[in-house]
Amino acid sequence: MVALTRLARLQTALSAQLRTPNIMACVLVALLPGGAVLGWLYGPAYLPRMAFAVALGLAVEAAALRLQRRPIRSALLDGSSTLTCLLLVLAMPPHTPYGVIALAVFAAVGLAKHLYGGLGNNPFNPAIVGYVVALVSFPAAMASWPAVGASAGASAADSLTGATVLTSFRYREGLTVADIWQANPAFGALGGYGWEWVNAAFLAGGLMLIVLRLASWRVPLSLLATLGALSALGYDNGSSSSLGSPVFHWFSGGTMLAAFFFATDPVTHPASARGQLAFGCLVGAMAFIVRSFGNYPDGIAFGILLGNAAAPFMDKYWAARRG
Repeated sequence: MVALTRLARLQTALSAQLRTPNIMACVLVALLPGGAVLGWLYGPAYLPRMAFAVALGLAVEAAALRLQRRPIRSALLDGSSTLTCLLLVLAMPPHTPYGVIALAVFAAVGLAKHLYGGLGNNPFNPAIVGYVVALVSFPAAMASWPAVGASAGASAADSLTGATVLTSFRYREGLTVADIWQANPAFGALGGYGWEWVNAAFLAGGLMLIVLRLASWRVPLSLLATLGALSALGYDNGSSSSLGSPVFHWFSGGTMLAAFFFATDPVTHPASARGQLAFGCLVGAMAFIVRSFGNYPDGIAFGILLGNAAAPFMDKYWAARRG
């Protein structure tokens, strides 16, 4: 009990001392495990795209600040746009064309962030806005994931598989779960091969943010619990109508990256405790519905946007209930 009390005091002291640049630096550190696993699986293609996205994002931010006649230096150094651009690249396939990345960066930094007045005023998560704009505009490019390990020695065009495990599972045309795994044994034991480790690494980084109280634990907990509960209801041990087990949904796609790094943006999720739980449930439910019945293999990004839009109403509702 004493140890837990001391840990709580340390967490409070750390979170109180951190300013925006320090918080962004901590989040970047928490991204390192997941980013390292992605680099290990898919090669160095992420690095030049990260550099391009960050440079363009800072240029867009500087231009937006100049047009608004606001100080530029402090805003560029707070790390928020850098983090947004890095999150964007990590959520995209490693060989995403630079033009698609540029579109996503303009949408994220120029529109989602500065159209509403800059950091702290945006109702929607900028990185998610950029990602969804790119996904809707260039769905083929956003679905072109290379075979694990192929990108190190082959060109992007030669190494494309054309289908992730979520895509294969969504459009399996009557195949059972066992048939899907037999057709592509590289998918792994739990979900997409490699993505099991990617999700585990982002989970580890996300737990670091929770321990430091830099992210609300209620959001990822309710999101993952809802996604798991709904998938458990739709799972029947692997028939052709099975919707996938909870573990499959947790460790496939970008579930942990979205749950701990996108959905936990404190500006765009509810401030109230109950609102955060409701927000996570909404995002988890939307992710499951789109994965199971929608036209896209994954819907967690759409769920976050929907949750962002509903966040002010959630806070007002719970405030009224308290009153």
